[in-house]
Amino acid sequence: MPQSTVKDRVIAKIKRSPSSVFLRKEFDRLGDYRQVSRAINEATASGVLIKVGFGLYVKARPSTISGKPVPTLQLLDIGLEVMQKIGVKADVGRDAVALREGRSTQIPMRPIINIGKARVSRKIAVGSRQIIYEKS
Repeated sequence: MPQSTVKDRVIAKIKRSPSSVFLRKEFDRLGDYRQVSRAINEATASGVLIKVGFGLYVKARPSTISGKPVPTLQLLDIGLEVMQKIGVKADVGRDAVALREGRSTQIPMRPIINIGKARVSRKIAVGSRQIIYEKS
């Protein structure tokens, strides 16, 4: 039976994981730091993953329009899942909460996350769109 490479293990972990967002440290036990980094870079180049921040990756699928890789989740959902993984209690911004509760009919266009009193300086972006943090 042939040995599985680090790249094969990284791709297998991505495909079988129910989560769409990955932190770099989730892949650390699959091999040496450099080998894992190389495997993640190859997965990013092949369109399996998209880098959305420093040490943050999200599953990708080909775009129906251009064929280029796009994230499987919306940017706001990516941000909320990242906050959950790093241990920050977060929710959508107050404009989205007002829409959800029926107090407003305005649909927020910018992805805003309410992080409470936590201190977060992590940049999360897909293309030119970036998560904006709001404190309560």
